[in-house]
Amino acid sequence: MKQLLKMVGVECVLAAAVLFSGILGTRAADSNKAEAKGPISSGSSLAENYFPPPESKGGWRQLEAPDAIRRLAGMNPEKLAALRQWLLDSDQRNFAAVVIRRGYVVLEVERGNSAKTDSRRVASCSKAICATVLAIASERSQQGQTPKRMTFDDPAFQFIPWAQPLSDPRKAGITVKQLLNHTSGLCPEATGAPNDGAWDYILGHSGDARTARLAFDPGTGCGYSTHALTHAALVCETVTGQPYDQFAIEALFKPLGIEHWWFQFYDGGEKYGRHPSHGLGLPARDLARIGWCLTRGGRWGERQVIPKWFVEQTAEPTHEVKTPELRWKLNPQIFSHGWELPARLTGEGGRRGDGLPQDARSKPGSGGQLIAFVPSQDLVITRQTGSSGDWPYEEYLRRACAAVVP
Repeated sequence: MKQLLKMVGVECVLAAAVLFSGILGTRAADSNKAEAKGPISSGSSLAENYFPPPESKGGWRQLEAPDAIRRLAGMNPEKLAALRQWLLDSDQRNFAAVVIRRGYVVLEVERGNSAKTDSRRVASCSKAICATVLAIASERSQQGQTPKRMTFDDPAFQFIPWAQPLSDPRKAGITVKQLLNHTSGLCPEATGAPNDGAWDYILGHSGDARTARLAFDPGTGCGYSTHALTHAALVCETVTGQPYDQFAIEALFKPLGIEHWWFQFYDGGEKYGRHPSHGLGLPARDLARIGWCLTRGGRWGERQVIPKWFVEQTAEPTHEVKTPELRWKLNPQIFSHGWELPARLTGEGGRRGDGLPQDARSKPGSGGQLIAFVPSQDLVITRQTGSSGDWPYEEYLRRACAAVVP
């Protein structure tokens, strides 16, 4: 009898401990109750296994009270207020911007655009997303889950049958990786050629020498190329057996709870057909889901959505080119698999990397659009405008990082 009472007592203590733990977790996750006094679990530990539901089911958890922002998210409320004003003053565009730390939205600024639903084009932010989708395709292909097997070291044009016959025999030597890190030689933006057009133009069959001939031998130079990522979307289509947009939605967007999107398509007539390019649009909050997944090593809940090897490889340049990028004369070592390494910027074009963490990855898009994530700081920032033009991209990231409480 004494033994039985002892066992019951232990079970009661355990039950009370579990209940108390659940109460703490609820208090930490609920921004309306984040002012509660007394000890509370650290925001960092709570972030480890936090993955927001879709926006239609509640979306990102959010903090507004300064004390909660400091205690749970580890951010300086005064510096966030200054960042809010800086975002509003930085240009006159309509935009939506989001700063997320430890899984909490600590700053959201909207002017004309909805952070939840505005899915107009995010310009070159699409390049990083395309590379991420292509990594998923590669991983699945190596597990025998797709019609074709592909690694980033494979020749890219074996997956682009629409490009035959090749307009330049050197195209046969371009690897998938080189499409993503701007070392392919395919129509760099420095040539002045339009980024958009019909597929015969993109593939070098229209008679325009800028798309027909490579600017340099593959792997020997660095030329920022929108055309290269458009080719990558075709690689994805052949490898997966699905148009790029459909595969991206199924393999990345839906697993992360993304609900709003837009994709760009090019026409090609009877010979080439109509296919999606890599270009797309996402709301600021949904862009942040991709960044958050990458800070979790590619994991979302119990599922490895993005290959861990891809996340790790994006932390370094994925080529050996040392000569300046052709258009902006940027340090070529900022370019990885679609993502950029902003801490390596050295001032060219007014873009500098001082004050940025070495592990930061970002992708700016024309019009003051940005997606960036910093694993060491559990930080994700985004800005969506649907517009075009220049903007001080790194300053946004620099100010967000400076708002992290040491």
